[in-house]
Amino acid sequence: MQSNQKKEKMDMLHGSIWNKLIYYALPVAATGILEQLFNASDVAIVGNFAGSAKTIAVAAVGANSPIIGLILNLFIGIALGTNVVIANAIGREDEKTIHKAVHTSIIMAIVGGLIVMIIGELLIGHLLKMLNVPDDVFPYALLYIRIYLIGMPVILLYNFEAAIFRSVGETKIPLQVLAISGVLNVGLNIFFVLVLKMTVNGVATATVIANMVSSLLLFIKLIRTKQVIQIKKEEITFDRELFLKIMEIGLPAGIQTAVFAIANIVIQSAINSLGTIVMAASSAALNIEICVYDILNSFSQACTTFVGQNYGAGNLKRCRKILGLCIIEDAIATALMILFVILLGKTLLSLFNNDPRVINIGYTRLLIIFTAYTFSMLYENMSGYLRGFGISLLPAILTTIGVCGVRIIWISFVFPLRKTFSTIILAYPLSLSITAVLIFLALMKYRPSKMQQQRTMIYNS
Repeated sequence: MQSNQKKEKMDMLHGSIWNKLIYYALPVAATGILEQLFNASDVAIVGNFAGSAKTIAVAAVGANSPIIGLILNLFIGIALGTNVVIANAIGREDEKTIHKAVHTSIIMAIVGGLIVMIIGELLIGHLLKMLNVPDDVFPYALLYIRIYLIGMPVILLYNFEAAIFRSVGETKIPLQVLAISGVLNVGLNIFFVLVLKMTVNGVATATVIANMVSSLLLFIKLIRTKQVIQIKKEEITFDRELFLKIMEIGLPAGIQTAVFAIANIVIQSAINSLGTIVMAASSAALNIEICVYDILNSFSQACTTFVGQNYGAGNLKRCRKILGLCIIEDAIATALMILFVILLGKTLLSLFNNDPRVINIGYTRLLIIFTAYTFSMLYENMSGYLRGFGISLLPAILTTIGVCGVRIIWISFVFPLRKTFSTIILAYPLSLSITAVLIFLALMKYRPSKMQQQRTMIYNS
C-alpha cells in the first residue's frame, strides 16, 4: 500500500519544481473554470432561449453572483485551511493527523452547508432588496437563489473534498469529476429551458443536481483511494483541536476571498442602479473574468500546497524558490489569457447575449478590469506563500483594507460625482494595485522563511 501511495501522489519535497507547479496548477485552473461554467451555462442558455424574458433572466442570474461568490469564497477559503493542515502533516509524515483532518473536514462541509442553506433562505429576500434589484428582475432573482441555496451542503462538500485531494498533489480527480457533472449541468439546462419551458428555476435546479453528482463521486473516490487521505466511514469523527486549526488558517483565507464578494455586492448595487441592460452586460463579462481569474489563482493554490508540505518538512530554502517560480509561471499564463480575451472579448460576450448594447458595455468592463490582473496575480501568490506557513490573518486584513475599503470608499464618494459604468469599474484596478503593494510590503517585513530558519537555529543551539 505504501508503494502505491508513493506512486500516486506528487512528490513536492524533492526534484524539479517548475514542471510540478504547472502539473498541479492547470487542473486546478480547469476545475475553477468548469465550476464557473455552471453559472456561465445558466446565463448563456437563459440569455438565448428564455424567450422575451431573456435579458431579465440574465440580469436575475447576474444579480445573485456577488451573493453566491460571498458564500462560496468564504468556504473555499476555509477548505484551504484543510489543504494546509493536511499538507503540513504530510511533510511531517503524521498520518494520524491526516486521517483526523480528512474526517473533520467532511463533517465541517456538510454542517456548514446546512447552516448556510437555512440562514440564506431566511435572509435572501431582504438582501436582494438591499442590492437595489429592479422590480422586474426581483422575482426571477429570488427564485434562482432560493433553489441554489438548497444545494449548498453538496456544493461545499465538493470543495472540501477537492481540497483534500489537492493536499497530496492530486488535482486531476476533482477535475475529472467536475467535467462529468459539468456536461450533466449543460444537458439539464437545455432540457429544463428548451423542453420544459422553464426559466431561471430550470437552470438553478440543473446546477443543484450537477453539484450533487460531483460531490457524491468525489466522496466515493475518497472511500476507494489507497492514499493516506482515504475516508473510512467507521472512523468519521469530529476533532475539535483540528477544527480550530483548520479555522485558524482557513477562516482568514476565506475572509480574504470573501471580501471581494462583499465589495462586489456594493459595486453590484451601484451597477443595478444603472438599469437592466447594464446589469446583463456586467453579468456576461463577469463570467469571462472569473475564468481568467481561476487561471491566475491556480498558481496561488499551488504555492500554498507546495510551501505547506515543504514547510512541514523543514525545507525553507525550497519554499522561497516555490514563490519565485509561481510568480514567473503565473505571469506568463495570465498574460496569454488576457491577450486572448481582449482579442476575442466581444465574440465571447455574444455567447451570453447578442444584444449590441450588452456586448459593448460588457467589453468596456473587460478592458478595464483586465488591466488589474497583473496586480491580482502578484498578491494572490504572495498571499498563498504566507498561507503555506500558516499565516492567514495578515493577508486577510490587508486585503480587506485594500479591496473592500477602497471599493466602498470609491462607490460612496466618487461614483455619486459621475454616475457612469466606467466610473464603477475603475474601482477594480485601483483597489487591486493598492492591495498588491500592501501585501508586498508585509512580505518584505515579515519574511516567514527567514524567521522560521532563525527560530530553528535558536532552538538547535
